[in-house]
Amino acid sequence: MKSLHHLLLLFVVVFSLALATCSSADSHEDFLDCLSSYHPEEYSSISRVVYTERKSSYSAILESSIQNQRFSTPSTPKPLVIVTPLNTSHVQTTVHCSKSHGLQIRTRSGGHDFEGLSYVSDVPFVVIDLSQFRLIDVDVENREAWVQSGAITGELYYRINERATNLTFPGALCHTVGIGGLISGGGYGLLFRKYGLAGDNVIDAQLVDANGRVLNRRSMGEDLFWAIRGGGGGSFGIVLSWKVKLVPIPSTVTVFAVGRTLEQNTTQLLHRWQYVAPNLPNDAYSVVSISTMNSTETGNRTVLATFISVFQGSANELMPLMQERFPELGLVRENLIEMTWIESLIFLAQLPNETPEILLNRTYRNTRLLSPAFKAKSDYVRKPMPEIALQGLWSQLLEDVATTATMNFISYGGKMDEIPESALPFPHRKGTLYKIDYNIGWREEENNNPQRYINWIRKVYRYMGAFVSKSPREAYINYRDLDIGRNNDDGRTSYTQASVWGRKYFKKNFDRLVYVKSKTDPENFFRHEQSIPPSFH
Repeated sequence: MKSLHHLLLLFVVVFSLALATCSSADSHEDFLDCLSSYHPEEYSSISRVVYTERKSSYSAILESSIQNQRFSTPSTPKPLVIVTPLNTSHVQTTVHCSKSHGLQIRTRSGGHDFEGLSYVSDVPFVVIDLSQFRLIDVDVENREAWVQSGAITGELYYRINERATNLTFPGALCHTVGIGGLISGGGYGLLFRKYGLAGDNVIDAQLVDANGRVLNRRSMGEDLFWAIRGGGGGSFGIVLSWKVKLVPIPSTVTVFAVGRTLEQNTTQLLHRWQYVAPNLPNDAYSVVSISTMNSTETGNRTVLATFISVFQGSANELMPLMQERFPELGLVRENLIEMTWIESLIFLAQLPNETPEILLNRTYRNTRLLSPAFKAKSDYVRKPMPEIALQGLWSQLLEDVATTATMNFISYGGKMDEIPESALPFPHRKGTLYKIDYNIGWREEENNNPQRYINWIRKVYRYMGAFVSKSPREAYINYRDLDIGRNNDDGRTSYTQASVWGRKYFKKNFDRLVYVKSKTDPENFFRHEQSIPPSFH
């Protein structure tokens, strides 16, 4: 009887797996049939932008913008279909057919999602890859531009610079970040202390909602327009394009990058930096990048803190400012480099080509700054850390597993102190001294067993809990971190469950996001592991 019981159990398991496979295949075929029949006159055009595993180019399309190889393994769930739309009707058709056949949608613009949520799902899903949806129309006279969500920030910078060297957009430092993902999470960059976030500089948007309607700011209403500029991607619809404000920049900016090791008083300098950087003029962007290196003096590993700044002005203006505010750094005139704004983007991103055309390269991956596979986390700091806390951090950075670990301390203050928390879903404004991003990487061949690296960054995160923001411990939505909470795989998330991570990203703004979601997508069609739930889910 026992062996018969085992046999029956095995049959049930095999039958269930077969049924699931058939169900997935049926959904796949039904979805393709739907694409061809929904707009028959459009079929010839949409068929050219639909990729299944039967197509030889499927893998190349899928891999084309995966920035974190942690989510590019044989066991990583793959989409049933990838659609690379060329026009609005392609997006509408994909939304309609996905909804009709019970498939989730993941929308990808640049592929920088830290947890792969824009191209990975544990349930049957379709990827809308916006890499071909990247037109940019710059209006110099009115200091505005329309940019489609699939454009990368480098393309936007380049197209603006083509038309006017004295204008730009306050976007991301990394040039391959997609505009859609950047703005939907608020989005910060080198100019955010002077002009606010990318989302603070959006005038209008065009969005396809869960019913396939195309909405602009007027027709979607101010609640939804507010939500999509910082509420995170994948919760409210598919934003096709954004109308953005362009901001003035001087003909000359000044940069420096000065490294100091433990033997050169890194601890004391970073402790002092916490008081100086948030109070610098709005023209100054300041970050400290922390890693480890072999000491030139002892040959042993040591902590290296690189103090970096981009200043909207000349070296003659920056030098006396730094001598007055931060003399401890020991900056000298030879450390300062004057250049154009576009050159500063290339310099800070450590791109290999000094000509602006490198900004158009969508597939370039700077492995000097980011490992092929990685795990990241984020924190916000509202009170300066004591020196003893920094020393405890250094001991963990010097562990053998952490040779590829980096941390960036990004100064806030300036314009960010002036904009109310409720202006956008992004709440990390007044009183924030700086943000920390933690990152540890590993080689692609270690992707099958990365746990020791992930364990290390989790341990550091626990250690830092005593020194960062509390009630809630804040996190940056564009640095997705599933460790802090996730929705159920079936999307039936409760408000209580989602609020655990939602308040870390959005604080009090989470309740308003739930309200907008309940009003605009009550069936919870647009969802993923950290999407905003309707109030009754």
